[in-house]
Amino acid sequence: MRKITIVGGGFAGLTAAVTAAEAGAEVTLYEAHHTLGGRARTAAGPYRTNEGPHALYNGGPHWTWLKQRGLLGELAPLPPLEAATLRFHHRGALRRIPPLGFLRQALRGADRAPVDVDFRTWATRLAGPDAARAAAAYSGVALYHHDPGALSARFVQERLHRAAAVPPEAHFIKGGWGRLIERMAARARELGVRIETSSRVDALDALPLAHGPVIVATALPSAARLLGDPSLTWESGRTVLFDLALRTRKGDPFAISDLDAPGWVERFTTQDPGLAPAGEQLIQAQLPIAPGESKADGVAHAERLLDLGFRDWRDRTVWRREAVSQGRTGAVDRPGTTWRDRPAIDQGGGIYLVGDQVAAPGVLAEVSFTSAVEAVSMALRKETLDLKSARG
Repeated sequence: MRKITIVGGGFAGLTAAVTAAEAGAEVTLYEAHHTLGGRARTAAGPYRTNEGPHALYNGGPHWTWLKQRGLLGELAPLPPLEAATLRFHHRGALRRIPPLGFLRQALRGADRAPVDVDFRTWATRLAGPDAARAAAAYSGVALYHHDPGALSARFVQERLHRAAAVPPEAHFIKGGWGRLIERMAARARELGVRIETSSRVDALDALPLAHGPVIVATALPSAARLLGDPSLTWESGRTVLFDLALRTRKGDPFAISDLDAPGWVERFTTQDPGLAPAGEQLIQAQLPIAPGESKADGVAHAERLLDLGFRDWRDRTVWRREAVSQGRTGAVDRPGTTWRDRPAIDQGGGIYLVGDQVAAPGVLAEVSFTSAVEAVSMALRKETLDLKSARG
């Protein structure tokens, strides 16, 4: 039986573990934290927050893979149209309908968007400056970047098109993403995967001698330190995560999308009331900040949006939390680059790199999933070739 070692027990690591075990490999997974999940952890409660807003896009390959294995689980129902009061902050005011030019831009597929031109220039040429600015800001819900207009037009348009899809591609795991992680971990254990939590791996030579191929499923900066390779870098976003619990009041919007500057505020208890105690509602927001901006700038941005859409929210607040997430929100591609230019999955010497900042296609968690499946395929294929070579 072939051996595979996985370092990291988040969504990517567990995807790799299940995939490898299903292929007949003997798998050992090491996770530094005392629980699995990585950025997909969900707080125990009473406010079941994720590390930032989390959604699962049904247009991605992971959707089918999870569904086929019974891992998708129960989804929080999308709110009915009359309850889904999505509001758009545009030109300083909350509006029910976004600019028409924005809608036209969002309908465009990404296949004709240029790679080597920034989104702002390309979209302005097609839809005008106001629509281009609004479209770039809206795409921030799937980018976590303060200036989407400066990124590759192909990269941004793919995310804009999918984030604005009708009917929505975005779905939510009932009870939070932690429930999905629990199901994936249970499946891995059923397949015989040995999972070691509270087991930090600081050097590969500390692993057992017969560890076989190693799949590194950590955040990219951690992978660079583990592999001693400072060239393993790629640009990501820098975002303020703002969590808030309010006493329930009728009339609060489902979500506010800021079309003047990237920012998103969402009331997650609209579709999943169990995320907060009865009589309370849970709001999670992400506000991208520029390199020179502080957490206070992002919080102030969130508070301005809340002032517009959530009446008396300060008086109704029963809990709040703020944090900055840096380099933990997936890769962003500058003009002239695509996912193929990111750090390679196959690092040579039986080492494979997976996660949301490596050379794999997809949106958000799809990159982690695709890279994990590809890494296992590469590792097992190489092992087979090596075995045939040794026998021949």
